[in-house]
Amino acid sequence: MSSLVIDLILCGLAYVILIYVMATMTKKSLKKGGRSEDDGDGGVEDFTPPKIDLPPGVQWPSDSPKSRIPEPVEY
Repeated sequence: MSSLVIDLILCGLAYVILIYVMATMTKKSLKKGGRSEDDGDGGVEDFTPPKIDLPPGVQWPSDSPKSRIPEPVEY
């Protein structure tokens, strides 16, 4: 047999073994219940938005001063 045929057979065999192992591992996790109450992240959850330091003169739109009277538009 040619070395190409032997390589193709070995690659196919490795692929079948890999698929079998992945299917077996997936089946075990599905039997456990799949989704649990705990997401497993660990650590402390911090839901506060980050404080971003902007350069001088730059403001967020929500921090900009509100003017009640719109500026007149000149044509």
